[in-house]
Amino acid sequence: MSDTVERALTALLSTGGGSGARGGDGLDLAASLLAADPAADDELRRRGEGYIRLAWERGWQPADVARLVRRELRDPQARLLAELIAGEVRRYERLPARWAAQLADLGVDFTPDAGEGAAVARTRAEPYRADRFSYATAVLELYLLLARLPPLEPAGPVPGTPVQQAPADGEPRMLSRIRALLAKAEATGYPQEAEALTAKAQELMARHSVDEALLADRTHRGDVPGACRIGVDAPYETAKAILLDAVASANRCRAVWNSAYGFSTVVGFGPDLDAVELLHTSLLVQGVSAMTRAEAGQRASGRKRTKTFRQSFLMAYAHRLGERLALAAEHATAEAARAARAAAGAAAGEGAETGSGLLPVLAARDLAVAERTDRMFPETVATRVRGVTDAEGWDHGTSAADAADLPAARRGRTGRDRLRPGR
Repeated sequence: MSDTVERALTALLSTGGGSGARGGDGLDLAASLLAADPAADDELRRRGEGYIRLAWERGWQPADVARLVRRELRDPQARLLAELIAGEVRRYERLPARWAAQLADLGVDFTPDAGEGAAVARTRAEPYRADRFSYATAVLELYLLLARLPPLEPAGPVPGTPVQQAPADGEPRMLSRIRALLAKAEATGYPQEAEALTAKAQELMARHSVDEALLADRTHRGDVPGACRIGVDAPYETAKAILLDAVASANRCRAVWNSAYGFSTVVGFGPDLDAVELLHTSLLVQGVSAMTRAEAGQRASGRKRTKTFRQSFLMAYAHRLGERLALAAEHATAEAARAARAAAGAAAGEGAETGSGLLPVLAARDLAVAERTDRMFPETVATRVRGVTDAEGWDHGTSAADAADLPAARRGRTGRDRLRPGR
């Protein structure tokens, strides 16, 4: 163990830090100690990997830490974080499901152990380089942030735990079809085409969810709800969190927003969590694109209230889509129940149990999700939403949500008046 590293970290942490993630007066002293001792570099890196491992044990995942580092620090620390994570994950034969995608987003390529005794992890970006004092300062600012991470509600197993199952290679064929449809919806410049593609994707999601529920019930597979975290970044994070909550509810999941750390935890069964991630990302991309087009038209007419327009647009978009997705989910469940009863009538004996058992199966899964959410978050509170003041932004946002509407929702409309902000 390097005495230099120990003295530097003691100097950093004993000062109490100062504001934000910086370490106050102790930071310069600690950086000077490290800059003067190149022999301490290996131990300093090992300490950093230890902080990463501690973050995993406290419930954090790669994307959570990276999101906080980007928000609180700068690019050098983000690059240093990727290097530390790459070094730490080499210790594990395999990683929990969803981690590979998070690592890829951080620029870390991970290859599981193929029987050669070690996994492979590499960063795609060039390592951060600077003079020794500047480098040590950046490292210590990162370590201070990592050391202060509080415990979070676990959203999955810690790497290396015995209960962890190896993730399946690739993804289900249905999920690939849904992903392709949503990618086309995001890319097209025609609202009607985007509407049709998004509607088809939601239909496949609902069908896949019901099929998985019935399969788990028939085979007594013992599925239990899981959880994942989805980033909810500024600006306009309240509207984005509301949109995510609407998507989660429509796909038989629950979402709990952590505004302090910029994410929502979504609780649900595996296939439904996949659907929420895909649909939320796509609807957010479509909404921001529609907002940009509407805003350009407003600017062309001499309007300058950009911030209030965007806030009102996204709030209306989230609210309207919440209505549409709820109706679509209700319609999809009713159609699935009718199809199951029809199949039961056509088949003898065996199918009758399937047809009559669909709604109880779905209700049992809804209850399991609610109970898991309550165990993870026993003290949730309601969030006060700031009122919307821009009527034009609200109207444009509502129209954009209607453009991303679903046929099932249209058939189930009740004719209720649209909500509007006060002028």
